[in-house]
Amino acid sequence: MLQFQPPGFGQKVVHTSLGFMVYYTQTTAPWLIAERKNLPPLVFLHSFGGGACAYEWSKVYPAFAATHEIITPDLIGWGESAHPVRDYQVSDYLTTLAEFIRQTCRPPVTVVASSLTAALVIRLAIAQPFLFQALFLVCPSGFDDFEQGVGRRLPLQLINTPLLDNFIYTLGAENALAVCNFLQSFLFAKSERVSEEMVQAYLVSAQQPNAKFAALAFLRGDLYFDLSLYIPQLTIPTVILWGEKAQFTSVILGQRLTKLNTNAIRDFYTIPDAGVLPHLERPEVVIGVLQQSLHVNM
Repeated sequence: MLQFQPPGFGQKVVHTSLGFMVYYTQTTAPWLIAERKNLPPLVFLHSFGGGACAYEWSKVYPAFAATHEIITPDLIGWGESAHPVRDYQVSDYLTTLAEFIRQTCRPPVTVVASSLTAALVIRLAIAQPFLFQALFLVCPSGFDDFEQGVGRRLPLQLINTPLLDNFIYTLGAENALAVCNFLQSFLFAKSERVSEEMVQAYLVSAQQPNAKFAALAFLRGDLYFDLSLYIPQLTIPTVILWGEKAQFTSVILGQRLTKLNTNAIRDFYTIPDAGVLPHLERPEVVIGVLQQSLHVNM
């Protein structure tokens, strides 16, 4: 959704095996566009959940636009990217993420990602380490870590019932009141930090045609896995940030995951007074941590 992007950022498109992916990058002033292609790429990847899209990182990535080529996509099934009607699986995202990076970047690249997407990036970095230079991950979780499922909140019988699944998605993601309540109650530590712009950005994303298919796959748990089985195999230098008050995926989970591979995971930062999206709730703190970490780890 271009209307929610910061000044100077425009929309571009690449094609993957599952359809087109929209992404945002510097296209106009105040950025020096002629020099953009000579800058190191910095890829920002949003999380999953009703209305998720590239807007999630829009309060952070402008701070790096003078020093990096910013590449921020809507993942397949989300935002303004293609929404194929299918039963989404982990392999869909591993494949399309790899295709996207190859088409838009000069590997190896630095990736900033959050939540389940951050966990998927870990798996991709294990399978194709040549794609990555460094990882900066916010609350990475496979939502079934240490075999303790934390993500599924509705009975599968309800989610998989024809027509009823439409009703659940419409009620829970396609109206402003529900989106606002979701952000305030589950994603943010302080409800007053949720702005009208945030609600509208998530709402517009959730209302895209066929947006329910990826969202319901996430809600059903089709994309969940045990990240603790993969982290010990990670070799790419990694920094983890975790919202102090993140629900469902607590700081304790993050600390347990970090201890599985202290060779690759160089630092673990707790972001005070923030939920699972500290980069949207307290972007100034996340920017500071990322600037410091990029300087040290790059």
